[in-house]
Amino acid sequence: MATTVESPPVAFKDRTFSDSELSLMRDVVARHAGLSRQELANTICELLNWRRPGGGLKTWECKELLVALEARGVVALPPMRAGRPRGARTSVPCTQRGDARPTLRAALRDVEPVSLRMVATEDERLLWRELVGRHHPLGHAVPFGAHLRYLIEVARPTRQVVGCVQVSSPAWRMAPRDRWIGWTDARRREALQQVASNSRFLVLPWVEVPHLASAVLGQLAREAPREWEARYGVRPLLLETLVDASRDGTCYRAANWIELEKTQGRGRMDRDRTREREPKRIFVYPLARHARERLRGER
Repeated sequence: MATTVESPPVAFKDRTFSDSELSLMRDVVARHAGLSRQELANTICELLNWRRPGGGLKTWECKELLVALEARGVVALPPMRAGRPRGARTSVPCTQRGDARPTLRAALRDVEPVSLRMVATEDERLLWRELVGRHHPLGHAVPFGAHLRYLIEVARPTRQVVGCVQVSSPAWRMAPRDRWIGWTDARRREALQQVASNSRFLVLPWVEVPHLASAVLGQLAREAPREWEARYGVRPLLLETLVDASRDGTCYRAANWIELEKTQGRGRMDRDRTREREPKRIFVYPLARHARERLRGER
């Protein structure tokens, strides 16, 4: 009588999937070939109860897992549907709201209080997209995974938007960051969601207010962890960012961020080490006491 040999479990990010769970994925994909990859991922997350601490489905992670399983011949996914992938460049509005304004030149005390207004409405999303798309060196792109966006406002001499900031999902792997924390690959998979990336930061080019950028970074470090936890159910312990090597990251230094070694010049999701890019400066900011120890699982 033939015996059934189970496949070895598959470890992916914060979870290890058994042979029976992989069989369920194969069955769902085979039985529901008419569904989109997004719908397949939602279905699998519900069946496996793969959720964030706040209860939301881990759809993005599941889609990445399905792509990895397809590459190994475990599943055969339906073709990608036309749409806007993460990281893609998007159309940017061009209205008077994004046009250059008269120079705002003032001391920080003369424009305070400075506030971060979380982007929530469609009008705010369009304004954020236009300002970043037209005035940030990297432009606007669809963010990876979880994210929060803010409009930076000053109250004086009149209330006005002076910049934009975004916090989003971190890089899957960055050797200097992972060494600084002291992560093994297994521990990184477990704790990565406790890191968030400051993936966009823009002070509008006509705003000349010394120390404004570092003041915003300080406020972001105070407000973003609470708001990230409220939305996604996990409180970040560390912020990270990448700065073009031609810039020295003055505002991050002024806000007490820690500079690590430069990146190796690969994309944020470049697990196969095939996409070469210019190295970036890496800065990190611990958001809690003993952040490194906690990320290592020692506290």
